[in-house]
Amino acid sequence: MSSGHQQHSRAMCRHTNHWAVDLMPLKEECIVPNETEEKERYETHHDFITGEESFSRPQTKETFSQKTDHKTETNSCFTPSHCEKSFDGHGNLKLHVGVHTGGKLFTCQQCGRSFSRKGDLNRHMRVHTGESPFTCQQCGKSFTQKVSLNRHMRIHTGEKPYTCPECGNSFDQHSSLKVHMRIHTGEKPYTCKQCGVSFTHKGNLYRHMRIHTGGKPFTCHKCGESFDQHENVKVHMRIHNGDKPFTCQQCGKSFNRKGDLNRHMRSHTGEKPYNCSVCGKSFGLYKYLKVHMRIHTGEKPHTCKHCGVSFSHEGNLNRHVRVHTGGKPFTCSECGKSFDRNGNLKAHLRIHTGEKPYSCLQCEKSFTQKISLKVHMRVHTGEGCFSANSVE
Repeated sequence: MSSGHQQHSRAMCRHTNHWAVDLMPLKEECIVPNETEEKERYETHHDFITGEESFSRPQTKETFSQKTDHKTETNSCFTPSHCEKSFDGHGNLKLHVGVHTGGKLFTCQQCGRSFSRKGDLNRHMRVHTGESPFTCQQCGKSFTQKVSLNRHMRIHTGEKPYTCPECGNSFDQHSSLKVHMRIHTGEKPYTCKQCGVSFTHKGNLYRHMRIHTGGKPFTCHKCGESFDQHENVKVHMRIHNGDKPFTCQQCGKSFNRKGDLNRHMRSHTGEKPYNCSVCGKSFGLYKYLKVHMRIHTGEKPHTCKHCGVSFSHEGNLNRHVRVHTGGKPFTCSECGKSFDRNGNLKAHLRIHTGEKPYSCLQCEKSFTQKISLKVHMRVHTGEGCFSANSVE
């Protein structure tokens, strides 16, 4: 064989749906490259480990020595009939045939998972070792795979290469586009086996399942309270650390939940989106509408354990209970006087501050309490005044 033929001797894949691949021993018609060349390759190449058996080098060498008498045969190991992909060595061909046969020669010794390529096993091992060799130069975050770093970089560059053909919305990951497309197709591939409700996201199904199981897998390490969603734990932790990241741009008041800020904004805009279907009265918060509806239904779900009196508002029950307990939890920081209601304390504090927020629009006289203004208004309206003729 010429030196040119020795250098370009290649192993070629012949794989069809019915062909059973048997690479050891090789077929008689297979011509092997230069014997010295093969010897050097197999002295440096590791055995293929499956976890149960090893394809050892001595057996392979013996096979090749048996084939050296056929050097004058054709230069092709396998005639390509389906895949036709060719390789420099039989080791690479073995790896490639695993794509067709499902063969996975490399097994993780820690978890038993198998791979068809040694490189895939090496990358997998980082799960166990914690190695993250690919680091973002902008924020320092590290990743186990280069492809993960490439995806991460889109956060910094703002690149969104995957665009929805229906609405033009763009995404930084192809998987996000696939999920988004279900909005247009109506596909909901994740179905609850207990009630039949379907979801577009697998995560939404998991969260839904906790309704049936009652599972609350996320626990606060500060107080032990449990939650059904991890996001709720993150929000809850703001109670402990005092974090209030959502600030009203009009008055500067801060909140630990975005929903609380949205509800607060209605105090500035005057928006009242919740309407009573009976009387048409509107409310800024849904909970106020629920309480209001008890006027129409007569529902009084809050009952005093001491005397059995019921109330429609929980706050009214709490105030009532102080009649039995004598509790006065609201104390003036100026004089130490205590009150059973916070509203009474606030009115009392105006004695110390001199604040008079209630003003008469007719004579501009001011008062510390609203009730005092109401009494005063009778001077102007004549309401409640008794003439001599009216008294018999």
